[in-house]
Amino acid sequence: MTDPVRPHRFAARVLDWQTPAEIARELEATDSDPEGVGIMARKGRIYPVRLDDVSLRAAPLLKQEVLAVGGDSAHARGIADHSAASSPVVLIATWGQYQHLLPKLRRQPFRLSELADEIEEALRAATVRGPRTVRGAHRSFVVGDRPRVLGVVNVTPDSFSDGGRYLEPAAAVAQAERLVAEGADAIDVGGESTRPGAEPVSPDAEWGRIAPVLERLAGRLAVPISVDTRHAEVAAKAIAAGADVVNDVEGLRSEAMRRVVARSGAAAIVLHMRGEPRTMQQELSYGDLRGELFRALQAATDRAIDDGIPADRLLVDPGLGFGKSPAQSLELLLHLAELRSLGFPVAVGASRKSFLGWALGGGAPDERLEAGLAAAVLAAERGADWIRTHDVGPTVRALALVARARARSVDRTEADGGPAAVPAQGGASPDPDVGSSVSKTSEPT
Repeated sequence: MTDPVRPHRFAARVLDWQTPAEIARELEATDSDPEGVGIMARKGRIYPVRLDDVSLRAAPLLKQEVLAVGGDSAHARGIADHSAASSPVVLIATWGQYQHLLPKLRRQPFRLSELADEIEEALRAATVRGPRTVRGAHRSFVVGDRPRVLGVVNVTPDSFSDGGRYLEPAAAVAQAERLVAEGADAIDVGGESTRPGAEPVSPDAEWGRIAPVLERLAGRLAVPISVDTRHAEVAAKAIAAGADVVNDVEGLRSEAMRRVVARSGAAAIVLHMRGEPRTMQQELSYGDLRGELFRALQAATDRAIDDGIPADRLLVDPGLGFGKSPAQSLELLLHLAELRSLGFPVAVGASRKSFLGWALGGGAPDERLEAGLAAAVLAAERGADWIRTHDVGPTVRALALVARARARSVDRTEADGGPAAVPAQGGASPDPDVGSSVSKTSEPT
C-alpha cells in the first residue's frame, strides 16, 4: 500500500546556483537584513581544499583548528596511531570559515603557517575571476573576460585531423585568415604532428614548413600568433618572425626552451605530457591522475619562473590525449577547474581528439564536431581561458552563450533589477583575529 500524496504547502525546492552572488539574490528575496545576507551568502558554498604530505604532527592540529571554526578535515587513519609519517588532507570549509581559520594556522608550529599561505593562494587563484593581460613577444592579449578561442593551423602532412590540407604556405595563410574572420582570438601554427605515435620531425624540417607561413602572417593578422613546437631553435626563429606565444607540448621541459622564452619575452603554454608523442601512450598508469598532473604542472611552472620567465606570461594545459587514456582525458576535462589553483590562465584542446570518438562510441575526426563543441562548453564552464580548436566558427558561437550566461550570473544592472553584490565583509567579523588573508577579499562572484 502506497502512502497518500501529501499536499504541497511550502513549495520546497533545492536551489540551483552557480555563484555566491546567486545565493545572495535568493537570500535578498526573503527580505532578510542586508548585513545578514552578506554573512549567510558566504556560508552557502563549500570549498574543499586538497593538501599533500601534511606531517604527523601537523595533521591533528590542523583538524582541530578546522573543527573549531565549524569545518572539517580528513587525513589518513595512520595519523591516529602514528603509523603514518605524513598524510594527504582534504579540508571542508566555507569561505567564511577559511577567513577564521587561516590567521589561526599562522600562529601554529609544524609549518602550518606556510600551509596557510598555500591555502590562501589556491583559494584566491581558483575563485577570483576577471580580465588580465598576458604579454607576448610582440602583442599582448586579454584572458579572463570571456572564453577565448585559439584557432589551429597545422602545416603538416600527417596531423590526425587535417594533415596535408594546409601544407602549402598559401593554403595555411588563407586558413589562418579564415579562422580570424570566424572569430579566432589567436592562431596556433604547428609544423610537427604530435598525434600519438607520431614520428619526430627535425627542427630544420619543422622550420621549413612554418617559416613561409609565419613570415606572411606576421604583418597581416591583428591577433597574436602561437607557435606549436617543442624545439627551442624553432621557437627562437618563430618568435623573431612574429610569433607571440610558444605552445610547448613538452611543458618547457628543455632548459634551452626556457632560455628562449625568457630572453624573447614570449608567453608560453605549459602542457602536460609524459615522454614524447611517439611514446606517450605506452605508459598510462597513474596512482592519482589529477594530483600527479597538478604537481607536474606546478613543478614545470616553478622551473620556468626560476629560469626567468615572468609568471604573468605563463598558461597551463592539462594535455588531453597526451599520455592519457580516453577515460583519463574525460576526467581531466570534467575537473579542469582544479588547475585554476595554480594561478595561471588555463588552456585546453579537445577538438576532434580520439577521446571524443571514444565517448561517442566511434567516429572519424571529422565526425566529432558536436562532441568538440560540448567539450569546449564544458571547459569554459570550468574556467578555461583559451580553447584550442580546429572548428573556430561553431566554437565561437557556442562559447558566446557561455560568456553571456557567465556575465548574467554576476550582472547587477540587468533590467529585472538584480540585487547589489555581496558586501566584502558582511559587517564586522565576530573574530578579532581576522584581519588579513582571505578575510580582506570578498567571496568571489
